[in-house]
Amino acid sequence: MRKVVSRDGTTIAYDAIGEGPPIVLLNGSFRDHTIFDALVPEIAPHCTVYVYDRRGRGESGDAPTYTVDREIEDLQAVIDEAGGQAVVFAGSSGANLALRAAVAGTTITKLALHEPYFRVEGFPQPPADFAQQLDALLAAGRPGAAAEYFLAELVGFSPELIAEWRNGPLWATNEANAHTLPYDTAVCGDFKVPVQALAGYRTPALVLNSDNTSDWLRAAAVATAKALPSGWGLQLPGSWHRIQTDILGRVLVGFATT
Repeated sequence: MRKVVSRDGTTIAYDAIGEGPPIVLLNGSFRDHTIFDALVPEIAPHCTVYVYDRRGRGESGDAPTYTVDREIEDLQAVIDEAGGQAVVFAGSSGANLALRAAVAGTTITKLALHEPYFRVEGFPQPPADFAQQLDALLAAGRPGAAAEYFLAELVGFSPELIAEWRNGPLWATNEANAHTLPYDTAVCGDFKVPVQALAGYRTPALVLNSDNTSDWLRAAAVATAKALPSGWGLQLPGSWHRIQTDILGRVLVGFATT
């Protein structure tokens, strides 16, 4: 992978694939750039696709302390490598990060989001001490327990589904990246759609959700689209927290190139 140095000196690993207008893909919790391995070939014939490992994951570096501002600077560093401006597509907690970056003035030309991690009114909220409990589990050297806690209290998984994930092929990656879960928690803020902060954001924004996702994720997508003055929502075929890759690719290409 290529490397770029973020403003605080942290090395961020990225790749650029394809030709055409640049689009940066930004992942959510647990994963690195490889989450987009199936999506990149759908987009690369039409756009230059930039994927990168968020700090603390994959081939990217990290810093002794974390702030959301540093992650925003990482995204801007990748956009700078793409020519200084780019479309951004972000999912899950990555969508929360992308929104914060957009409001902070990152040079995003268009913003596409997939099911950001907001909890709208009428749905259970994460515990008030969610961040503290997560930190305590990690400090105790229990990354698996931290991953389980995140999935149960934020994502809303049942014990049975968590057990199924524990026995799946990706659980080792979940534990390996569990130390970054406080980063994803920080970018989510108070887990409420930042209506006032988004009121002045006029960049075109597309907010996507799957037709088979959780009710709280669907509600979060709808509320986010409503809060964006130049935003609109779109429901696409898929499964829980996932849109069919070929369809998602076509939508993103159309959004990025028109």
